[in-house]
Amino acid sequence: MAEIVKTSEIRFKIGLDEKNVPLDIKWMATDSKNNELRDCKSIMISIWDIVQNETLKIDLWTNDMTTDEMHSQFFQTLLSMSESYAKATGNPFAVEEMKKFAQQLAKKTADWEDGKK
Repeated sequence: MAEIVKTSEIRFKIGLDEKNVPLDIKWMATDSKNNELRDCKSIMISIWDIVQNETLKIDLWTNDMTTDEMHSQFFQTLLSMSESYAKATGNPFAVEEMKKFAQQLAKKTADWEDGKK
């Protein structure tokens, strides 16, 4: 196993209302060029718990995040996950199949959104 030669931290600061609904989300990484909190509207974190042997997740978004922004983040995350999965596993089919799935889901979502108007 390789030796740890440095550490880095990613921090989130979540401003909540009285019902614990996120109103403000800020983040920073100690490796970033400007070591300051930056605004964001949403975070989706997936963690592999080696003790429970399962995925833990945190999904938070502010009440001012639009549905269109959520659609964009979700579809971009799906595509990013497929690339990460292919890189980690070497599975040559992952990216292509996930892209197809994301495109089909995006089309169905757009049709659904249009039908609501």
